Amino acid sequence: MKPENHNHEEIQKALKEALPRVDAQLQHDLWPAMLRRIQEQPELSVPWYDWALAAAIVAITVLFPRIALLFAYHL
Repeated sequence: MKPENHNHEEIQKALKEALPRVDAQLQHDLWPAMLRRIQEQPELSVPWYDWALAAAIVAITVLFPRIALLFAYHL
């Protein structure tokens, strides 16, 4: 037996011991659980500083129209 073959068999044996066999069949339907999680999510609220930042960007763009090119460049 070659050493490379022996090493390959040891690795294969170690992997089979470490990783359990995966059951390919689902035990139940996942869609009702997904719908529950979607409905349980809290309503998104935007903090005041996000509105302030958006207003500042709009104001700067109105005052200095050429800066819009800079914003477009970074998109």
